[in-house]
Amino acid sequence: MERLRESIPELRTEAAEDTAVIGYVKNVTLFCAHWQMLSDLLRLSNIFVPGKDNQDYGAKAAETWVAVNKEVTTKTVLVIKNLNEGDKIQARVKAVHGDGGTATTVFPELVLIKEPIDAPKIRLPRNFRETFIRKVGQNLNLSIPVQGNPQPSITWTKDDQPVDTACVNIRNSSLGTILFIRKLERKDSGKYKLTAQMDTLVDAVVIDIQIVDKPGPPQKLKMLDVWGFNVALEWQPPKDNGNAEISGYTIQKADQKTGEWFTVLEKCHPCSYTVSDLVMGNRYNFRVFSENLCGLSETAAQCKDIAFIPKISTSYKPPIYQVKDLTEAPKFTQPPADKKATVGFTTKLFCSVRGNPKPKISWLKNQMLLDQDPKFRILTNEGICTLEIRKPSPYDGGIYTCKAVNALGEAIADCRLDVKAAPVPQ
Repeated sequence: MERLRESIPELRTEAAEDTAVIGYVKNVTLFCAHWQMLSDLLRLSNIFVPGKDNQDYGAKAAETWVAVNKEVTTKTVLVIKNLNEGDKIQARVKAVHGDGGTATTVFPELVLIKEPIDAPKIRLPRNFRETFIRKVGQNLNLSIPVQGNPQPSITWTKDDQPVDTACVNIRNSSLGTILFIRKLERKDSGKYKLTAQMDTLVDAVVIDIQIVDKPGPPQKLKMLDVWGFNVALEWQPPKDNGNAEISGYTIQKADQKTGEWFTVLEKCHPCSYTVSDLVMGNRYNFRVFSENLCGLSETAAQCKDIAFIPKISTSYKPPIYQVKDLTEAPKFTQPPADKKATVGFTTKLFCSVRGNPKPKISWLKNQMLLDQDPKFRILTNEGICTLEIRKPSPYDGGIYTCKAVNALGEAIADCRLDVKAAPVPQ
């Protein structure tokens, strides 16, 4: 018993050095390290905190201690609950021995009960980290989560100036902030800065918003030159690009006869172009549209000059061809062949001849002209000459001559015809 009593003053000293108090809203946690070492010797008695009527803890204030635990505990950690924000408390712990001896330690500092502080943090969506592009007439709805405890104060500025609340609606809540513009205009473009502040803790982000519109027409469209079937055009970029980069130009032409416009080229990047393959004898008008990501310009730049493609005046000279002389004297390509015939059976003699002009064909028998004798028939077709002898007799045998004559000369070919009697059966 004497050993236990002697340990109580040591506990008072050690407890004062190792007792810790952590305060949050409605809760305080007490830690006493050396109680675990002496748990086999001591039991913890009531833990006391000052009463609510003694919050200032002035030098002359009377101490009113209120027990937190109703029963003695052996735990070395205790949570004091249901405290009010702004309260200031001081804790003390009493150790009780089995024979009634006690030892008390008091936490030397007052504990202020307040909310835990979380630094403000703006969770910027990924699509707002680059330039956010919208078209004129669309709405803008920026919903951005903001974290922090207690709730930070949220402010919006545009180009380092307060936003115009007459055109911009801003709604702040415990979850974040919303910036809304019902109908966008070009003037709404700029750098919007969102700031979340809690005392000296600040977090800020900048959102670059670009409001784009259709561009204006190109400037100073003119016709540089007309040659052959080609027209060279040149122009300058528009004065108003619609707050966006010009992506190209669209070139169109119209024939004055029809007045219909046809697209020659789209997405032309340079400020010049040569229109080719025009029809000669026609007159053409030209116009050019500028284009950005919103589309083509409302109006086009039209060329004041009219391009006339003249007809090429050339005289036709027919080619001179050398006439080839195709005339030739008669010539037998196949002379008549010797032949044997039978009495009473009609036979024919054949030959072929060429010549230009067409030669006159005549047949002779033993140098006697055969033109009036009905027994003989003379036929000529495409240079093939035929002499038909009807029912020849032995007296019709002899030398037959074919004679071809034209203005360039003549040709003669002979053959022999033998006519024999039919053999008499024995």
